[in-house]
Amino acid sequence: MGRIAQTDDLTDVQRDILAAVRTFVDKEILPFATELEHADEYPESIVASMKEMGLFGITIPEQYGGLGESLLTYALVVEEIARGWMSVAGVVNTHFIVAYLIGRHGTADQRSRLLPRMATGELRGAFSMSEPGCGSDVAAITTRADREVGDGDGDAYVLNGQKMWLTNGARAGIVATLVKTDEGAESVYRNMTTFLLEKEPGFGTHDGITIPGGIDKLGYKGIETTEMILTGHRVPATAILGGADGRGQGFYQMMDGVEVGRVNVAARACGIMIRAFELGIAYAQTRRTFGRPIAEHQAIAFKLAEMATKVEAGHLMMVSAARKKDSGQRNDVSAGMAKYLASEYCHEVTTEAFRIHGGYGYSKEYEIERLYREAPFMLIGEGTSEIQKRIISRALLREYDGTH
Repeated sequence: MGRIAQTDDLTDVQRDILAAVRTFVDKEILPFATELEHADEYPESIVASMKEMGLFGITIPEQYGGLGESLLTYALVVEEIARGWMSVAGVVNTHFIVAYLIGRHGTADQRSRLLPRMATGELRGAFSMSEPGCGSDVAAITTRADREVGDGDGDAYVLNGQKMWLTNGARAGIVATLVKTDEGAESVYRNMTTFLLEKEPGFGTHDGITIPGGIDKLGYKGIETTEMILTGHRVPATAILGGADGRGQGFYQMMDGVEVGRVNVAARACGIMIRAFELGIAYAQTRRTFGRPIAEHQAIAFKLAEMATKVEAGHLMMVSAARKKDSGQRNDVSAGMAKYLASEYCHEVTTEAFRIHGGYGYSKEYEIERLYREAPFMLIGEGTSEIQKRIISRALLREYDGTH
């Protein structure tokens, strides 16, 4: 039957990119991932190699120094990287979303000034919607940008508030940040604006932006997750994503970014469960009980069959969602379905691989212990399963409205 989670109809360029990334993962990520993860150490040399490979600019158009590849190519690259270590995929995830937002919604100046530096990885991106008091309920954000009418220098905005859960929060030099603005619209969603906040990389306070420190986490270690506190941070109106046309459009811009982010989380979930399956089936063929490998016991063989089927289903839905977005079609439902299914199956497959390992799965000497702690993050990143169900069910009720 061949290996699971293969993708049909790829171009020669896509196949070459994925082959190079898989070799990179096998040689430079997998042998070091568990040690770095247990030490919660940032993978400096791995990230340096990713820069050299051009992975930070994989979807950035060639005119700005990127590779100009599709969302599908990016998602399959992320799947491979997450197979090695999910945290490394996080290094490029929010960076990719910010680059996508600038490319899709930014002004000509924003694109020409920021994208070439992002393509090389010199300038890193972070993405910020959540706050301490809200996550999925985006309308409840309280961070504000108050407009100051300017003179010869033009208008400016002063930002105040607290944002939460910034991946790459310290190392990022630009943060796409959703805040409330008073645009006079009746809908709360049209009173939100996305700002491109440029900051000094690192922890501490600079010009009204404070990155206080990293958040200690169950998994997803080795890469920093931070808060961001804005205290009188003043920016020109040109910092608005899309310039003047972007005022009041922040929610819709961010939701566009979240759609591609959900494909990314689905890809990361697929990468984790592919690796969990690899570990589970390998262990099952070497561990012996009652005189034979445990893979020959029906209870374990059936687990492996179920795990492989879930990996295949998650992968296929992720690929379908990416291809739909690449074709220009709306993919909020397909991205939500892919993220929901892949994240739930990732948790289930990883748990079964953990159980196949028995007592050894609880030991930090075995890789499955790390995956077992990483998988739950997929259930909540870029919107919980419950939020995905809400998106999916609303679309279904619109499509099947009771008429025939």
